[in-house]
Amino acid sequence: MLNKIIKRGQKKVPKSDPSDFVVAASGNRSSGSVSTSNVVVNHASRGAGAGVGVMNNSTQQQTVMSAAVPAPGTMEALPLLKDVPMAERQSLFLRKLQVCCYQFDFNDTMKMVREKEIKRQTLAELVDCVQSSSLKISEINQEEMLKMISVNIFRCLPPASHENTGSENVEPEEEEQYLEASWPHLQLVYELLLRYIVSADTDTKVAKRFIDHSFVLKLLDSFESEDPREREYLKTILHRIYGKFMVHRPFIRKAINNIFYRFIYETERHSGIGELLEILGSIINGFALPMKEEHKLFLVRALIPLHKPKPIAMYHQQLSYCIVQFVEKDYKLCDTVIRGLLKYWPVTNCQKEVLFLGELEEVLEATQAAEFQRCMVPLFRQVARCLNSPHFQVAERALFLWNNEHVVSLIAQNRNVILPIIFEALEKNIRSHWNQAVHGLTVNVRKMFLEMDADLFEDCQKQYTEKAARASGLEKQRELRWQRLAAAAGQGG
Repeated sequence: MLNKIIKRGQKKVPKSDPSDFVVAASGNRSSGSVSTSNVVVNHASRGAGAGVGVMNNSTQQQTVMSAAVPAPGTMEALPLLKDVPMAERQSLFLRKLQVCCYQFDFNDTMKMVREKEIKRQTLAELVDCVQSSSLKISEINQEEMLKMISVNIFRCLPPASHENTGSENVEPEEEEQYLEASWPHLQLVYELLLRYIVSADTDTKVAKRFIDHSFVLKLLDSFESEDPREREYLKTILHRIYGKFMVHRPFIRKAINNIFYRFIYETERHSGIGELLEILGSIINGFALPMKEEHKLFLVRALIPLHKPKPIAMYHQQLSYCIVQFVEKDYKLCDTVIRGLLKYWPVTNCQKEVLFLGELEEVLEATQAAEFQRCMVPLFRQVARCLNSPHFQVAERALFLWNNEHVVSLIAQNRNVILPIIFEALEKNIRSHWNQAVHGLTVNVRKMFLEMDADLFEDCQKQYTEKAARASGLEKQRELRWQRLAAAAGQGG
Protein backbone atom coordinates (compact mmCIF):
# COMPACT_ATOMS: atom_id res chain seq x y z
CA MET A 1 0.00 0.00 0.00
CA LEU A 2 1.56 3.28 -1.07
CA ASN A 3 1.65 6.10 1.46
CA LYS A 4 3.42 8.71 -0.63
CA ILE A 5 2.34 11.19 -3.27
CA ILE A 6 3.94 10.08 -6.54
CA LYS A 7 4.93 12.94 -8.71
CA ARG A 8 3.32 13.05 -12.16
CA GLY A 9 3.04 16.80 -12.85
CA GLN A 10 5.43 19.62 -12.01
CA LYS A 11 3.79 20.60 -8.74
CA LYS A 12 2.51 18.67 -5.76
CA VAL A 13 -1.10 18.99 -4.76
CA PRO A 14 -1.38 20.49 -1.29
CA LYS A 15 -2.40 17.98 1.36
CA SER A 16 -6.05 18.19 2.35
CA ASP A 17 -8.09 16.93 5.21
CA PRO A 18 -9.64 13.55 4.29
CA SER A 19 -13.10 14.79 5.30
CA ASP A 20 -12.74 17.51 2.64
CA PHE A 21 -11.22 15.14 0.06
CA VAL A 22 -12.84 16.58 -3.06
CA VAL A 23 -11.27 17.37 -6.40
CA ALA A 24 -12.30 19.14 -9.56
CA ALA A 25 -13.42 17.13 -12.57
CA SER A 26 -12.16 17.58 -16.10
CA GLY A 27 -13.19 21.03 -17.20
CA ASN A 28 -15.02 23.38 -14.90
CA ARG A 29 -18.03 21.28 -13.97
CA SER A 30 -19.51 21.48 -10.49
CA SER A 31 -22.77 20.55 -8.84
CA GLY A 32 -24.37 22.37 -5.92
CA SER A 33 -21.98 23.62 -3.27
CA VAL A 34 -19.51 20.72 -3.51
CA SER A 35 -16.75 20.37 -6.09
CA THR A 36 -16.83 17.18 -8.18
CA SER A 37 -13.73 15.04 -8.61
CA ASN A 38 -11.88 13.16 -11.27
CA VAL A 39 -10.42 10.02 -9.77
CA VAL A 40 -7.83 8.32 -11.95
CA VAL A 41 -6.96 4.77 -11.01
CA ASN A 42 -3.89 2.81 -11.91
CA HIS A 43 -5.31 -0.70 -11.98
CA ALA A 44 -3.33 -3.18 -9.95
CA SER A 45 -2.75 -6.86 -10.30
CA ARG A 46 0.05 -8.96 -8.83
CA GLY A 47 3.05 -6.76 -8.36
CA ALA A 48 1.29 -3.44 -9.00
CA GLY A 49 -0.25 -0.87 -6.72
CA ALA A 50 -3.43 1.16 -7.06
CA GLY A 51 -3.59 4.92 -7.06
CA VAL A 52 -6.09 7.74 -7.21
CA GLY A 53 -5.48 10.77 -9.41
CA VAL A 54 -6.47 14.20 -8.07
CA MET A 55 -7.03 17.42 -10.03
CA ASN A 56 -5.97 20.66 -8.37
CA ASN A 57 -8.54 23.41 -9.03
CA SER A 58 -6.00 26.23 -9.13
CA THR A 59 -3.31 24.64 -11.28
CA GLN A 60 -5.40 22.05 -13.22
CA GLN A 61 -2.36 19.75 -12.95
CA GLN A 62 -2.92 16.06 -12.21
CA THR A 63 -1.00 14.00 -9.70
CA VAL A 64 -1.44 10.40 -8.60
CA MET A 65 -2.34 9.83 -4.99
CA SER A 66 -2.26 6.44 -3.37
CA ALA A 67 -5.35 5.03 -1.71
CA ALA A 68 -3.76 5.78 1.63
CA VAL A 69 -5.14 5.19 5.11
CA PRO A 70 -6.58 8.38 6.64
CA ALA A 71 -5.20 9.72 9.89
CA PRO A 72 -7.20 8.51 12.92
CA GLY A 73 -10.10 10.81 13.76
CA THR A 74 -9.98 12.77 10.49
CA MET A 75 -12.48 10.71 8.48
CA GLU A 76 -16.04 11.93 8.97
CA ALA A 77 -19.26 10.23 7.89
CA LEU A 78 -21.05 12.04 5.07
CA PRO A 79 -24.82 12.65 5.10
CA LEU A 80 -27.08 10.07 3.43
CA LEU A 81 -27.92 10.65 -0.21
CA LYS A 82 -31.63 10.74 0.53
CA ASP A 83 -31.11 13.54 3.10
CA VAL A 84 -29.68 16.12 0.67
CA PRO A 85 -31.43 18.02 -2.15
CA MET A 86 -31.54 16.28 -5.53
CA ALA A 87 -29.23 18.91 -7.03
CA GLU A 88 -26.43 17.97 -4.60
CA ARG A 89 -26.70 14.20 -4.82
CA GLN A 90 -24.30 13.71 -7.72
CA SER A 91 -21.53 15.63 -5.96
CA LEU A 92 -22.24 13.84 -2.66
CA PHE A 93 -22.17 10.50 -4.48
CA LEU A 94 -18.72 11.46 -5.76
CA ARG A 95 -17.48 12.37 -2.27
CA LYS A 96 -18.68 9.00 -1.02
CA LEU A 97 -16.67 7.33 -3.77
CA GLN A 98 -13.61 9.21 -2.49
CA VAL A 99 -14.22 7.91 1.04
CA CYS A 100 -14.36 4.37 -0.35
CA CYS A 101 -10.94 4.75 -1.97
CA TYR A 102 -9.26 4.64 1.44
CA GLN A 103 -7.61 1.31 2.27
CA PHE A 104 -7.31 -0.20 5.76
CA ASP A 105 -5.23 -2.82 7.52
CA PHE A 106 -7.61 -5.61 8.51
CA ASN A 107 -4.90 -7.72 10.12
CA ASP A 108 -5.30 -5.55 13.22
CA THR A 109 -8.99 -5.78 14.12
CA MET A 110 -8.74 -3.06 16.79
CA LYS A 111 -7.15 -0.48 14.52
CA MET A 112 -9.28 2.34 13.03
CA VAL A 113 -12.55 0.57 13.80
CA ARG A 114 -14.62 3.74 13.38
CA GLU A 115 -13.12 4.59 9.97
CA LYS A 116 -13.62 1.02 8.73
CA GLU A 117 -17.26 1.15 9.75
CA ILE A 118 -17.74 4.50 7.96
CA LYS A 119 -16.40 2.98 4.75
CA ARG A 120 -18.53 -0.15 5.17
CA GLN A 121 -21.70 1.89 5.68
CA THR A 122 -20.83 4.12 2.72
CA LEU A 123 -20.29 1.12 0.45
CA ALA A 124 -23.57 -0.42 1.61
CA GLU A 125 -25.39 2.83 0.78
CA LEU A 126 -23.81 2.94 -2.69
CA VAL A 127 -24.90 -0.66 -3.33
CA ASP A 128 -28.45 0.18 -2.28
CA CYS A 129 -28.43 3.30 -4.45
CA VAL A 130 -27.40 1.38 -7.58
CA GLN A 131 -29.70 -1.56 -6.85
CA SER A 132 -32.77 0.55 -6.18
CA SER A 133 -32.08 2.98 -9.07
CA SER A 134 -32.97 5.83 -6.69
CA LEU A 135 -30.35 8.04 -8.36
CA LYS A 136 -29.54 8.19 -12.06
CA ILE A 137 -25.76 8.21 -11.87
CA SER A 138 -24.07 10.61 -14.28
CA GLU A 139 -21.54 9.28 -16.80
CA ILE A 140 -18.75 11.07 -14.95
CA ASN A 141 -19.73 9.44 -11.67
CA GLN A 142 -20.02 6.05 -13.36
CA GLU A 143 -16.43 6.42 -14.47
CA GLU A 144 -15.33 7.48 -10.99
CA MET A 145 -17.23 4.57 -9.45
CA LEU A 146 -15.41 2.06 -11.68
CA LYS A 147 -12.13 3.67 -10.68
CA MET A 148 -12.99 3.36 -6.99
CA ILE A 149 -13.90 -0.28 -7.55
CA SER A 150 -10.56 -0.79 -9.32
CA VAL A 151 -8.65 0.71 -6.39
CA ASN A 152 -10.25 -1.82 -4.05
CA ILE A 153 -10.33 -5.08 -6.02
CA PHE A 154 -7.25 -4.82 -8.26
CA ARG A 155 -4.59 -5.24 -5.62
CA CYS A 156 -1.47 -7.24 -4.95
CA LEU A 157 -2.67 -10.71 -4.02
CA PRO A 158 -0.85 -12.37 -1.11
CA PRO A 159 1.59 -15.18 -1.94
CA ALA A 160 -0.02 -18.55 -2.57
CA SER A 161 0.11 -21.13 0.22
CA HIS A 162 2.87 -23.16 -1.41
CA GLU A 163 4.90 -19.97 -1.95
CA ASN A 164 4.64 -19.11 1.75
CA THR A 165 5.71 -22.57 2.91
CA GLY A 166 8.22 -23.14 0.14
CA SER A 167 6.86 -26.66 -0.32
CA GLU A 168 6.16 -27.02 -4.04
CA ASN A 169 5.15 -30.67 -3.58
CA VAL A 170 2.04 -29.93 -1.51
CA GLU A 171 -1.09 -31.01 -3.35
CA PRO A 172 -3.29 -27.96 -4.19
CA GLU A 173 -6.38 -29.67 -2.75
CA GLU A 174 -4.51 -30.21 0.54
CA GLU A 175 -3.53 -26.56 0.98
CA GLU A 176 -5.20 -24.60 3.76
CA GLN A 177 -8.01 -22.35 2.59
CA TYR A 178 -7.10 -18.66 2.61
CA LEU A 179 -9.75 -16.06 3.48
CA GLU A 180 -9.27 -12.39 2.63
CA ALA A 181 -9.19 -10.31 5.85
CA SER A 182 -10.70 -7.24 4.14
CA TRP A 183 -13.74 -9.19 2.93
CA PRO A 184 -16.27 -7.00 4.87
CA HIS A 185 -15.33 -4.16 2.50
CA LEU A 186 -14.34 -6.20 -0.53
CA GLN A 187 -17.66 -8.06 -0.67
CA LEU A 188 -19.58 -4.78 -0.84
CA VAL A 189 -17.29 -3.48 -3.59
CA TYR A 190 -17.91 -6.64 -5.64
CA GLU A 191 -21.63 -6.38 -4.93
CA LEU A 192 -21.58 -2.77 -6.16
CA LEU A 193 -19.87 -3.81 -9.40
CA LEU A 194 -22.33 -6.66 -9.91
CA ARG A 195 -25.37 -4.45 -9.31
CA TYR A 196 -23.99 -1.84 -11.71
CA ILE A 197 -23.49 -4.41 -14.47
CA VAL A 198 -26.93 -6.06 -14.12
CA SER A 199 -28.83 -2.79 -13.62
CA ALA A 200 -31.34 -1.96 -16.34
CA ASP A 201 -30.21 1.68 -16.02
CA THR A 202 -26.64 0.82 -17.09
CA ASP A 203 -26.11 1.79 -20.73
CA THR A 204 -23.62 -0.66 -22.27
CA LYS A 205 -22.46 1.97 -24.76
CA VAL A 206 -21.37 4.15 -21.83
CA ALA A 207 -20.20 1.37 -19.52
CA LYS A 208 -17.96 -0.31 -22.11
CA ARG A 209 -15.73 2.79 -22.02
CA PHE A 210 -14.86 1.92 -18.40
CA ILE A 211 -15.30 -1.87 -18.50
CA ASP A 212 -12.75 -2.29 -21.26
CA HIS A 213 -10.26 -5.04 -22.18
CA SER A 214 -7.83 -3.86 -19.54
CA PHE A 215 -10.52 -4.06 -16.85
CA VAL A 216 -11.58 -7.55 -18.00
CA LEU A 217 -7.98 -8.79 -17.99
CA LYS A 218 -7.52 -7.62 -14.43
CA LEU A 219 -10.74 -9.33 -13.40
CA LEU A 220 -9.35 -12.54 -14.90
CA ASP A 221 -6.07 -12.03 -13.04
CA SER A 222 -8.07 -11.83 -9.81
CA PHE A 223 -9.28 -15.41 -10.28
CA GLU A 224 -5.93 -16.41 -8.79
CA SER A 225 -7.27 -15.29 -5.40
CA GLU A 226 -7.32 -18.20 -2.95
CA ASP A 227 -10.49 -16.91 -1.28
CA PRO A 228 -13.42 -18.96 -2.71
CA ARG A 229 -15.88 -16.17 -1.83
CA GLU A 230 -14.01 -13.73 -4.04
CA ARG A 231 -13.77 -16.21 -6.92
CA GLU A 232 -17.52 -16.84 -6.69
CA TYR A 233 -18.23 -13.11 -7.12
CA LEU A 234 -15.70 -12.87 -9.96
CA LYS A 235 -17.37 -15.81 -11.71
CA THR A 236 -20.80 -14.17 -11.53
CA ILE A 237 -19.49 -10.75 -12.60
CA LEU A 238 -17.47 -12.05 -15.57
CA HIS A 239 -20.43 -14.15 -16.71
CA ARG A 240 -22.68 -11.06 -16.58
CA ILE A 241 -20.11 -9.00 -18.50
CA TYR A 242 -19.96 -11.73 -21.16
CA GLY A 243 -23.73 -11.68 -21.45
CA LYS A 244 -24.17 -7.90 -21.51
CA PHE A 245 -21.10 -6.70 -23.45
CA MET A 246 -21.15 -8.66 -26.70
CA VAL A 247 -18.16 -6.72 -27.98
CA HIS A 248 -15.98 -8.36 -25.28
CA ARG A 249 -17.01 -11.97 -25.96
CA PRO A 250 -14.19 -13.05 -28.34
CA PHE A 251 -11.63 -11.30 -26.13
CA ILE A 252 -12.89 -13.03 -22.96
CA ARG A 253 -12.78 -16.47 -24.61
CA LYS A 254 -9.25 -15.86 -25.87
CA ALA A 255 -8.06 -14.56 -22.48
CA ILE A 256 -9.48 -17.64 -20.70
CA ASN A 257 -7.74 -19.79 -23.31
CA ASN A 258 -4.42 -18.19 -22.43
CA ILE A 259 -4.96 -18.82 -18.72
CA PHE A 260 -5.61 -22.49 -19.47
CA TYR A 261 -2.49 -22.79 -21.66
CA ARG A 262 -0.29 -21.35 -18.94
CA PHE A 263 -1.87 -23.65 -16.34
CA ILE A 264 -1.51 -26.79 -18.49
CA TYR A 265 1.98 -26.28 -19.87
CA GLU A 266 3.73 -24.12 -17.26
CA THR A 267 2.43 -23.81 -13.71
CA GLU A 268 -0.22 -26.49 -13.02
CA ARG A 269 -1.31 -24.14 -10.23
CA HIS A 270 -4.27 -21.78 -10.42
CA SER A 271 -7.06 -21.31 -7.91
CA GLY A 272 -9.79 -20.31 -10.36
CA ILE A 273 -9.80 -23.01 -13.07
CA GLY A 274 -13.06 -24.49 -11.76
CA GLU A 275 -14.84 -21.12 -11.75
CA LEU A 276 -13.61 -20.28 -15.27
CA LEU A 277 -14.87 -23.66 -16.50
CA GLU A 278 -18.27 -22.96 -14.92
CA ILE A 279 -18.50 -19.77 -16.98
CA LEU A 280 -17.46 -21.67 -20.10
CA GLY A 281 -20.07 -24.36 -19.47
CA SER A 282 -22.76 -21.71 -19.81
CA ILE A 283 -21.05 -20.13 -22.82
CA ILE A 284 -20.74 -23.49 -24.63
CA ASN A 285 -24.41 -24.16 -23.97
CA GLY A 286 -25.20 -21.03 -25.99
CA PHE A 287 -23.02 -21.87 -29.02
CA ALA A 288 -24.96 -21.75 -32.28
CA LEU A 289 -24.98 -24.65 -34.73
CA PRO A 290 -23.19 -25.49 -36.91
CA MET A 291 -20.36 -24.93 -34.45
CA LYS A 292 -17.60 -22.54 -35.47
CA GLU A 293 -14.14 -23.95 -36.12
CA GLU A 294 -12.81 -21.62 -33.40
CA HIS A 295 -14.92 -23.43 -30.80
CA LYS A 296 -13.81 -26.87 -31.98
CA LEU A 297 -10.18 -25.76 -31.74
CA PHE A 298 -10.84 -24.57 -28.20
CA LEU A 299 -12.08 -28.07 -27.32
CA VAL A 300 -9.03 -29.77 -28.84
CA ARG A 301 -6.35 -27.31 -27.71
CA ALA A 302 -7.58 -26.28 -24.26
CA LEU A 303 -10.38 -28.39 -22.78
CA ILE A 304 -9.07 -31.87 -23.65
CA PRO A 305 -5.48 -31.06 -22.52
CA LEU A 306 -6.93 -29.88 -19.17
CA HIS A 307 -7.14 -33.61 -18.37
CA LYS A 308 -3.34 -33.66 -18.16
CA PRO A 309 -2.53 -31.65 -14.96
CA LYS A 310 -2.24 -33.59 -11.74
CA PRO A 311 -4.73 -31.47 -9.69
CA ILE A 312 -7.61 -32.30 -12.08
CA ALA A 313 -9.78 -33.45 -9.15
CA MET A 314 -10.21 -29.78 -8.14
CA TYR A 315 -12.05 -28.89 -11.36
CA HIS A 316 -12.98 -32.19 -13.03
CA GLN A 317 -16.71 -31.84 -12.42
CA GLN A 318 -16.81 -28.51 -14.28
CA LEU A 319 -14.47 -29.79 -17.01
CA SER A 320 -16.60 -32.87 -17.56
CA TYR A 321 -19.71 -30.69 -17.87
CA CYS A 322 -18.01 -28.56 -20.58
CA ILE A 323 -16.90 -31.65 -22.51
CA VAL A 324 -20.39 -33.18 -22.38
CA GLN A 325 -21.88 -29.86 -23.54
CA PHE A 326 -19.71 -30.06 -26.66
CA VAL A 327 -20.69 -33.64 -27.55
CA GLU A 328 -24.37 -32.94 -26.89
CA LYS A 329 -24.15 -29.93 -29.22
CA ASP A 330 -22.36 -31.90 -31.93
CA TYR A 331 -22.29 -35.70 -31.59
CA LYS A 332 -19.61 -35.91 -34.30
CA LEU A 333 -17.11 -34.64 -31.73
CA CYS A 334 -17.49 -37.82 -29.64
CA ASP A 335 -14.67 -39.62 -31.45
CA THR A 336 -12.35 -36.61 -30.94
CA VAL A 337 -13.22 -36.39 -27.23
CA ILE A 338 -12.84 -40.13 -26.52
CA ARG A 339 -9.48 -40.32 -28.30
CA GLY A 340 -8.42 -37.22 -26.35
CA LEU A 341 -9.34 -38.94 -23.07
CA LEU A 342 -7.35 -42.01 -24.10
CA LYS A 343 -4.36 -39.81 -24.94
CA TYR A 344 -4.26 -38.37 -21.41
CA TRP A 345 -5.39 -41.53 -19.60
CA PRO A 346 -3.55 -41.79 -16.26
CA VAL A 347 -1.11 -44.66 -15.78
CA THR A 348 -0.39 -44.62 -12.04
CA ASN A 349 -3.05 -42.30 -10.57
CA CYS A 350 -6.02 -44.52 -9.67
CA GLN A 351 -8.27 -41.74 -8.36
CA LYS A 352 -7.78 -39.89 -11.64
CA GLU A 353 -8.71 -43.08 -13.54
CA VAL A 354 -12.00 -43.26 -11.65
CA LEU A 355 -12.76 -39.67 -12.71
CA PHE A 356 -11.93 -40.48 -16.35
CA LEU A 357 -14.22 -43.52 -16.33
CA GLY A 358 -17.10 -41.44 -14.97
CA GLU A 359 -16.58 -38.81 -17.65
CA LEU A 360 -16.24 -41.50 -20.32
CA GLU A 361 -19.69 -42.85 -19.42
CA GLU A 362 -21.24 -39.38 -19.75
CA VAL A 363 -19.64 -38.92 -23.17
CA LEU A 364 -20.77 -42.39 -24.32
CA GLU A 365 -24.35 -41.50 -23.38
CA ALA A 366 -24.26 -38.80 -26.08
CA THR A 367 -22.42 -40.97 -28.63
CA GLN A 368 -24.12 -42.28 -31.77
CA ALA A 369 -23.36 -45.71 -33.25
CA ALA A 370 -21.25 -44.43 -36.17
CA GLU A 371 -18.99 -42.34 -33.92
CA PHE A 372 -18.73 -45.21 -31.42
CA GLN A 373 -17.48 -47.60 -34.10
CA ARG A 374 -14.61 -45.26 -34.97
CA CYS A 375 -13.05 -45.43 -31.52
CA MET A 376 -14.36 -48.63 -29.92
CA VAL A 377 -11.21 -50.72 -30.44
CA PRO A 378 -8.72 -48.45 -28.58
CA LEU A 379 -11.45 -47.55 -26.11
CA PHE A 380 -12.20 -51.12 -25.01
CA ARG A 381 -8.53 -52.04 -24.91
CA GLN A 382 -8.25 -49.36 -22.22
CA VAL A 383 -11.45 -50.55 -20.53
CA ALA A 384 -10.00 -54.10 -20.45
CA ARG A 385 -6.90 -52.78 -18.65
CA CYS A 386 -9.16 -51.01 -16.15
CA LEU A 387 -11.16 -54.22 -15.57
CA ASN A 388 -7.96 -55.94 -14.43
CA SER A 389 -6.77 -53.04 -12.25
CA PRO A 390 -5.67 -54.22 -8.78
CA HIS A 391 -7.30 -51.04 -7.43
CA PHE A 392 -10.85 -52.20 -6.80
CA GLN A 393 -12.43 -48.75 -7.36
CA VAL A 394 -11.01 -48.56 -10.90
CA ALA A 395 -12.16 -52.09 -11.79
CA GLU A 396 -15.56 -51.49 -10.18
CA ARG A 397 -16.10 -48.18 -12.02
CA ALA A 398 -15.20 -49.81 -15.35
CA LEU A 399 -17.73 -52.61 -14.72
CA PHE A 400 -20.41 -50.01 -13.90
CA LEU A 401 -20.38 -49.06 -17.61
CA TRP A 402 -22.58 -52.12 -18.15
CA ASN A 403 -25.25 -50.58 -15.88
CA ASN A 404 -25.89 -47.88 -18.51
CA GLU A 405 -28.57 -48.92 -20.99
CA HIS A 406 -27.27 -46.75 -23.85
CA VAL A 407 -23.70 -48.01 -23.41
CA VAL A 408 -24.95 -51.62 -23.30
CA SER A 409 -26.92 -51.07 -26.52
CA LEU A 410 -23.79 -49.74 -28.26
CA ILE A 411 -21.78 -52.71 -26.98
CA ALA A 412 -24.50 -55.16 -28.07
CA GLN A 413 -24.51 -53.74 -31.61
CA ASN A 414 -20.73 -54.18 -31.82
CA ARG A 415 -20.28 -57.29 -29.64
CA ASN A 416 -18.39 -59.15 -32.39
CA VAL A 417 -15.55 -56.63 -31.98
CA ILE A 418 -15.79 -55.78 -28.27
CA LEU A 419 -16.20 -59.19 -26.61
CA PRO A 420 -12.96 -60.67 -28.05
CA ILE A 421 -11.10 -57.59 -26.72
CA ILE A 422 -12.35 -57.81 -23.14
CA PHE A 423 -13.06 -61.56 -22.77
CA GLU A 424 -9.62 -62.34 -21.36
CA ALA A 425 -9.90 -59.52 -18.82
CA LEU A 426 -13.27 -60.88 -17.65
CA GLU A 427 -11.87 -64.40 -17.25
CA LYS A 428 -8.84 -63.13 -15.29
CA ASN A 429 -11.11 -61.25 -12.88
CA ILE A 430 -13.29 -64.30 -12.26
CA ARG A 431 -10.28 -66.49 -11.62
CA SER A 432 -8.01 -64.24 -9.63
CA HIS A 433 -9.29 -60.76 -8.64
CA TRP A 434 -8.97 -60.26 -4.90
CA ASN A 435 -12.08 -58.08 -4.43
CA GLN A 436 -15.42 -59.83 -4.02
CA ALA A 437 -17.50 -56.92 -5.37
CA VAL A 438 -15.38 -56.81 -8.54
CA HIS A 439 -15.69 -60.59 -8.85
CA GLY A 440 -19.50 -60.43 -8.57
CA LEU A 441 -19.86 -57.60 -11.09
CA THR A 442 -17.58 -59.43 -13.55
CA VAL A 443 -19.77 -62.54 -13.31
CA ASN A 444 -22.82 -60.39 -14.14
CA VAL A 445 -21.13 -58.82 -17.18
CA ARG A 446 -19.95 -62.23 -18.39
CA LYS A 447 -23.51 -63.56 -18.06
CA MET A 448 -24.82 -60.53 -20.00
CA PHE A 449 -22.55 -61.33 -22.96
CA LEU A 450 -23.54 -65.00 -22.81
CA GLU A 451 -27.20 -64.02 -23.08
CA MET A 452 -26.48 -61.54 -25.90
CA ASP A 453 -24.80 -64.08 -28.18
CA ALA A 454 -24.09 -67.61 -26.92
CA ASP A 455 -22.28 -68.66 -30.12
CA LEU A 456 -19.94 -65.67 -30.01
CA PHE A 457 -19.31 -66.30 -26.32
CA GLU A 458 -18.40 -69.95 -26.99
CA ASP A 459 -16.01 -68.91 -29.79
CA CYS A 460 -14.29 -66.41 -27.49
CA GLN A 461 -14.07 -69.01 -24.73
CA LYS A 462 -12.58 -71.50 -27.14
CA GLN A 463 -10.00 -68.97 -28.37
CA TYR A 464 -9.18 -68.04 -24.78
CA THR A 465 -8.73 -71.73 -23.83
CA GLU A 466 -6.46 -72.31 -26.83
CA LYS A 467 -4.44 -69.21 -26.05
CA ALA A 468 -4.10 -70.27 -22.41
CA ALA A 469 -2.99 -73.75 -23.50
CA ARG A 470 -0.38 -72.26 -25.86
CA ALA A 471 0.87 -69.98 -23.09
CA SER A 472 1.08 -72.94 -20.71
CA GLY A 473 2.99 -74.96 -23.32
CA LEU A 474 5.43 -72.12 -23.88
CA GLU A 475 5.93 -71.79 -20.12
CA LYS A 476 6.73 -75.49 -19.82
CA GLN A 477 9.19 -75.28 -22.71
CA ARG A 478 10.86 -72.30 -21.05
CA GLU A 479 11.20 -74.20 -17.78
CA LEU A 480 12.65 -77.24 -19.59
CA ARG A 481 15.25 -75.02 -21.29
CA TRP A 482 16.28 -73.58 -17.93
CA GLN A 483 16.52 -77.09 -16.46
CA ARG A 484 18.74 -78.24 -19.36
CA LEU A 485 20.92 -75.15 -18.98
CA ALA A 486 21.21 -75.74 -15.23
CA ALA A 487 22.09 -79.41 -15.79
CA ALA A 488 24.68 -78.51 -18.45
CA ALA A 489 26.21 -75.92 -16.14
CA GLY A 490 26.38 -78.53 -13.33
CA GLN A 491 28.15 -81.08 -15.56
CA GLY A 492 30.57 -78.48 -16.82
CA GLY A 493 31.48 -77.56 -13.23
